[in-house]
Amino acid sequence: MPRPFRCRRIGQLPVFRSFSPDDITATASVRMTVDEFEAFRLLDGEGLTQEACAARMNIARTTVTAIYDSARKKVADALVNGKRLLIAGGHFEYEPVGIDQAIIEKGTDSMRIAVTYENGEIFQHFGHTEQFKLYDIEDGRIVNEQTVDTNGSGHGALAGFLQAVKADALICGGIGMGAQMALADAGIRLYAGVQGSADEAAKALAEGTLVFDPNAQCDHHDHHHGEGHECGRHHGEGSGCGHHEGDAGCLRHHGN
Repeated sequence: MPRPFRCRRIGQLPVFRSFSPDDITATASVRMTVDEFEAFRLLDGEGLTQEACAARMNIARTTVTAIYDSARKKVADALVNGKRLLIAGGHFEYEPVGIDQAIIEKGTDSMRIAVTYENGEIFQHFGHTEQFKLYDIEDGRIVNEQTVDTNGSGHGALAGFLQAVKADALICGGIGMGAQMALADAGIRLYAGVQGSADEAAKALAEGTLVFDPNAQCDHHDHHHGEGHECGRHHGEGSGCGHHEGDAGCLRHHGN
């Protein structure tokens, strides 16, 4: 009987997901998984021992050795052969996020939608949202709703926060590419580029009529936006990011 698979715990999401050589146009790429990146970051970036890295990632030291060796070979392949290095996928779970408020228990047949929220409207900058409104959907209708505070979580922590509250989907305005990839890694479907009433958007998604823009992005990382800055202005039809099924709470994203 095979040994049970243990999720690799991720303490910090990759901020930069793609690296390419400047002096040529890379025609080939190599993909490093998020858990490989984490081992590489902890061992070479923070200088931890393999034992300390194993404790942080909640895995065996032999597993750390294996994924670290794989990560180093991929970095070498990209540097020596002029390939583009991409960071995505893998087998991992986010480091647990503490939530100091009671969350309504999600039903076994419910779909939980999270909406970036401010004064009844969809907040237009995902990375700076201070609240989410959660809606539980069953049979095309909303059966529960609740507003929760993010406690100042930034871009990198919000995907873990949404995972902790068991969100299956996110409705928002503008959202950066790094956050989009973090949500995809977390198996959370994305419906971006939406404006207006949060309640109406959640109702439309429940009924299968939500109009959104899968390409909506907010690439402004300045924390002091001017009044004229608006994220996610364009609406269109399309499909959200692919949903990845979990296994006993572990995100199962298969990397190379």
